[in-house]
This record gives sequence, structure tokens and C-alpha cells, in this order.
Amino acid sequence: MSDESDESTKATIEVVGLRKRFGAQPALDGMTFTVRPGRVTGFVGPNGAGKSTTMRVILGLDAADEGTALVGGVPYRSLRRPLRHLGALLDAAALQPGRTARNHLLWLAHSQGVPARRVDEVVEQAGLGAAARRKAGGFSLGMRQRLGIAAALLGDPPAVMLDEPFNGLDPDGIVWMRGFLSSLARQGRTVLVSSHLMSELEGTADHLVVIGRGRVVADTAVSELLARASGDRVTVRTSAVSRAAGVLSGAGGAVLAAGPDTLGVTGLPDEEVVALLARDGVPFSQVSAHRATLEEAYMELTRDAVEYRGVPAEGAAR
Repeated sequence: MSDESDESTKATIEVVGLRKRFGAQPALDGMTFTVRPGRVTGFVGPNGAGKSTTMRVILGLDAADEGTALVGGVPYRSLRRPLRHLGALLDAAALQPGRTARNHLLWLAHSQGVPARRVDEVVEQAGLGAAARRKAGGFSLGMRQRLGIAAALLGDPPAVMLDEPFNGLDPDGIVWMRGFLSSLARQGRTVLVSSHLMSELEGTADHLVVIGRGRVVADTAVSELLARASGDRVTVRTSAVSRAAGVLSGAGGAVLAAGPDTLGVTGLPDEEVVALLARDGVPFSQVSAHRATLEEAYMELTRDAVEYRGVPAEGAAR
């Protein structure tokens, strides 16, 4: 086996057939997926879908009733110095508030046999240089997130798992986080990121594992998911709505009004729409293929997996 293959195996997170119940309620129902190195994998699903429980099982904090969760081919709890294999951030508040950020990291480093110089390296990586000697109890949520990320990187692990890392970050912090996650993947690391902010993952994740009601709904490249969700829909803006609709429906397109001067068309590619309108002299200002957002694709996938659904304000009882 090649060294490259060995390194890939070390970085892989593998979840197979996880089942877990809390009382009568199933939290995980056959959860199975693999997170591979060299890309950012988004881990998404509605509240109660099983994201946090899965991550806790991976880290050995919860025991599964059935199935296995492996890091580099072995259970996390069997690793002698786990931070050298998988760095994780599940709860940014899990720290000793009376310690400075640097002392918090030094304590963790000592427990894992990590040299003190590594602490200063991750402090700079996480953008905490100016706050390293401040007590962590006074940190904002965004600063605690950065401290948690610094802790996850202490052992220079081949795999990183972060739960909602965008929470509490200001716009500059969000931009930094996007670039940071992408850089970890470019280094060949395995990166698993749980988030409910689809807009952030759309610009960051290469792959998505979408879950609902304790099982995997989709395990796919983001580009493939968006292509499927976009379908063959075309948007047409025209001042001659009726004429355009007649021409396009006559050519086999399904046409719906999408606004005062806008039509939605399916069944015809955008190039053919342009050719048909031009042939019949129908004026138009725009013809564009619809590109679904990650949020649209996610909502479609999880429509039947939402456990808690609110009532629109106008439909609520008074």
C-alpha cells in the first residue's frame, strides 16, 4: 500500500449503520457515510435530525446502540493521543473561564504531548494573537469559536470536525472561516462541518451529507446537488409576455407567469428559448437558466424530514 493511501486512511471518518435511541425516540436510524480527505464536507439537516448525536458518537462521548464510527480505521476512544488524529469543536463554551486563552491551550497541549511552541502557532492561525493572554470567560461567542478552533488544531490532526463554526462570527470572521476551512482541505485534511447556514456552506463545502430523522437523505457533491435542483428551468424577462408565452408553449415548453414581465419556462433549454423568441421577433431583455441556491436544494431534500415546523404569522391563531 502506498504512503498516500496510508495517509488517506488515517484522515478518513467512517460512520456505518449507527443506531441510537433516547428512550422511545430514535435519534440515529442506520446513519452511514464516509468523510474523505481533501475536501470540505458539510453535515446538514433540520433540528433534531441527529447531527450532534452523530458527532458525539464519533468522539466516543455517546455510545451507539448499533453500528460503528471510526477515525482512521479505529474508534476514537482507542486513540492514545486523539488530538493528533481528529481535532474537534462541538461546544465553544466548554472551557475554564478563569484561564487565559493561551493557558487553556497549554493545558490541552500538555495532556496530548504537544510542544508549547505549537500553542503560539495555532493562536496566530485562529486570529487570537491580541487576545491570547485574556481570560476566556470574557470572550464573545465568536472569540470562543476561534479558541475552540485553535484547540482543534493543536495536534496538527489529519482530520477536523467542527459543529456550527460560523455561529457568533461577525462578517469579517465569516469570510475568514470560509477561507480557513478551504485551506485545511487544500492541505489534504478531512474537514467535516455541521452548519445550518446554507449560504456559508455554498461558498465553502465541496460535498454534502444531508440527514433527516436520523438517516442520510443525500450524500453528494455540492455541484451535483445544485445541478439537480436547478433542473431545466429558464427565466425570461420580456415586455411581450403573452406573445412569448404563446411561442414557447407552442414549442413544447411549460410556461408559468413569474412576475409582471417575467416567465418561468421548463422543458426547453435556454439556447432554444433565445432562438425561438428571436425567430418570431418577440422582444426580451433576459433569458437565463435558473441556478438553484444551496438553501433551495436543501429545503427540497428535507421537506419531509422537518420535525418542528412553525406556523406563518398570518396563519396563526389570534
